[in-house]
Amino acid sequence: MRPSDFVRTTTFRWTLAVAGAFVLGTLLLFGFVYWQTAAFMTSTFDDLIVGELHIIAADASGRRLEHIDNRLRDDPRRIRLAGLFGPDGHRIAGNLESLPPGLTPDIPANAMVVRIDDRGRETENVRLVTGTLADREVLAIGRNVDDISEIADIVRRALTLGLLPAFALAIIIGFVLSLRAHNRLSEVNRRIQHIVAGDLRERLPTRGGDDPFDQLAASVNRMLGEIETLIQEIAGISDNIAHDLRTPLTRVRIRLERGREHGGTVEELRAVADQAIAGLDQSLTIITALLRIAEIEHSRRLAGFSDVRLAPLVREVGDLYDPIAEDKCVTLQVEAANEMTVHGDRDLLFEAIANLVDNAVKFTPDGGYVELALLQRGEMSVIRVSDSGPGIQEIEREAVTKRFHRSDKSRHTEGLGLGLSLVAAIVKLHGFQFTINAGPGCTVEMAGRQVN
Repeated sequence: MRPSDFVRTTTFRWTLAVAGAFVLGTLLLFGFVYWQTAAFMTSTFDDLIVGELHIIAADASGRRLEHIDNRLRDDPRRIRLAGLFGPDGHRIAGNLESLPPGLTPDIPANAMVVRIDDRGRETENVRLVTGTLADREVLAIGRNVDDISEIADIVRRALTLGLLPAFALAIIIGFVLSLRAHNRLSEVNRRIQHIVAGDLRERLPTRGGDDPFDQLAASVNRMLGEIETLIQEIAGISDNIAHDLRTPLTRVRIRLERGREHGGTVEELRAVADQAIAGLDQSLTIITALLRIAEIEHSRRLAGFSDVRLAPLVREVGDLYDPIAEDKCVTLQVEAANEMTVHGDRDLLFEAIANLVDNAVKFTPDGGYVELALLQRGEMSVIRVSDSGPGIQEIEREAVTKRFHRSDKSRHTEGLGLGLSLVAAIVKLHGFQFTINAGPGCTVEMAGRQVN
């Protein structure tokens, strides 16, 4: 990766932005500290020189010179200044060569003055206050303010020694993070290209941590797993559709060919056409059922959910299949005394219960029974369909909900092998539980949480 590429990465730019904000914040903090310190020291200097001015001004005229000399003599650091000037401005005593112009009496101010002592003349920046005495003499008291400048130098050195390494460290960290993110994204892009090329077994890399990138990669991997499973199911469904449609369509073709070759009368041709129509109807039924399952599995009907009373629904299914069971000499018992309500789609729930009852009646031999019951089990509403038929072997209980699966016991029974697939799709859409239990016979239960 070229160095110029790092500058364009979001990670590096954010690092620069954060480092810039850190530098700006530090500058503001140090500036505030310097400003407050300088203001405090200036205020302290002002209090000192004003106090000394008042003390010396209160002395008798004979003692003022002695007081000024003592003040200047006791100054090893050479920071004190004082001067006594006559009405005409000539210096009487002190280490100030002259009074600077523009000073207001009794108000401290910054001034440039000339110090004169045994070391000669020296220009200094001082804090100075003046006062006019009773004899019209002018007293000036000052203090050197180089300490404040030294504080400014200390602040500048601290900023230089602290900010430059910190900023350099931020740049290095940004460079490392950008390189790390680039390498990781390059690996992700490489894996994605494999996935786009058709290798659905490929997964995004994870490092076993709990950082957001790993969480995102794990979520994408789960999604890829679901997509791979769905595509495999679609491929299997396509094979099953081709297999199940090939037989009725082949029969239709053969019958039409035979009818064309051997049909000599209108009645014979009409019979061939009727058989062809029946075969096409069977094919259309398969396609319609598959589209119905796909519609339910894709949750397109969630918007139509509402509170559904189960007791009237169960009784309605019983009324529908009672004549069919009677024609087959099968006893159909319906128990729906409890009033329970669930949240769902009434038409889909009716369709699921009807498919369960239809299978039970279809596979129950003559003289048998089918029981449709609505039960309460804790907070769950349970719809149970049990029969005295041959039942479903344990090894087939999961397979029977797959599309086009038909057990050996049902090979000679009319059907498409899609009824329980439709029921499973409806149950999954509603978030219900679906169980197939051992007999005698077969017992199937749909359980959903009641609406309070």
